[in-house]
Amino acid sequence: MLKRTLIGLLRSHEQTGDRAKDPKLKSHFYKLAKDKAWDEVISTLKKMQGYKVLHEVQSVGEIVLEKRTALGRTMDITISVIGVNPMQSAVDIYSASRGSLGDLGSNYRVILDLYRTLDKKLAAFKVS
Repeated sequence: MLKRTLIGLLRSHEQTGDRAKDPKLKSHFYKLAKDKAWDEVISTLKKMQGYKVLHEVQSVGEIVLEKRTALGRTMDITISVIGVNPMQSAVDIYSASRGSLGDLGSNYRVILDLYRTLDKKLAAFKVS
């Protein structure tokens, strides 16, 4: 956690992906078709406190959220739902803070919070 805070002094964004060095930032896979995964993800995000859905494009699989921090900064979060094959989908997240300087690791913590919530909702479909 200290490492993330130190990295956050300089960097004001964080993202997940297949090749992420941090295991917590690896893409999450679910045994669901892309359309079903999309429906589950969007319904879960709309119910989450503190997040505002700004834009959603189902054909591309992209959802844009906004979150205000306790200090008044605004975070822009993009969630991508990707169809890996007909019966498997992946979810990736990109989070960036507006403003100068770093985020003190808040983007990292937001990504972990979103993944925790999605994994709880889609626990039956999670691929290890």
